[in-house]
Amino acid sequence: MFDSFFRGLFDTELTTVISVTDFLLCIGGALALGLLLALAYMFRTRYTKSFVVTLAVLPAVVCVVIMMVNGNVGAGVAVAGAFSLVRFRSVPGTAKEIAALFLAMGAGLIAGMGYLGFALLFTVILCGVFVLYNVLDFGAKKNANRYKTFRVTIPEDLDYTGVFEEVFAEYVTDCQLTGVKTTNMGSMFRLTYDVTLRDPAKEKELIDKLRCRNGNLEITVSRQATINTEL
Repeated sequence: MFDSFFRGLFDTELTTVISVTDFLLCIGGALALGLLLALAYMFRTRYTKSFVVTLAVLPAVVCVVIMMVNGNVGAGVAVAGAFSLVRFRSVPGTAKEIAALFLAMGAGLIAGMGYLGFALLFTVILCGVFVLYNVLDFGAKKNANRYKTFRVTIPEDLDYTGVFEEVFAEYVTDCQLTGVKTTNMGSMFRLTYDVTLRDPAKEKELIDKLRCRNGNLEITVSRQATINTEL
């Protein structure tokens, strides 16, 4: 009676049914792998609670999908892929979040096929690499404090096309005017420059020179932003 409760309505005598023990073992293993992946992702990474919880349970979801298709890996991957689209149909994710989702799906896929040892080995290796790259700050820009964004306000009667060229030529190695915006009812312009400083220690000196040119109006300096949605 207990075994028949877990049989499908459309199963036949030739259908291989997963035992409850094996089912619980795979689910438990997938949940443990998901927890390990979530902990590795949380190491030195900005994250949200909802994403970490999703990352922890995703291997178990994929594992169940693979088990329920009775070994048809193609169908299982197709259904699991449909689940993963939920992330891409909502808030755009960073490349790191997308990689973490694929790692979780990979661990769940291996666990769902019954190879718990390989699933554990895969998770440990990838989590180790993930943490190592974070520790080494792999891929980070060297001398990131040299890349700045200047927002300079000037009066409307000042020709902005070349007003700061002489100043920037002395203090920066690269300068691009990326935006022009009118402000204060059209009586002023706000110019946005992406620059690469020759010497970050002379940033204040550069600001003072710009203030002399723009009549001591507002100047804002910030680090150049990286687009989070870009892969």
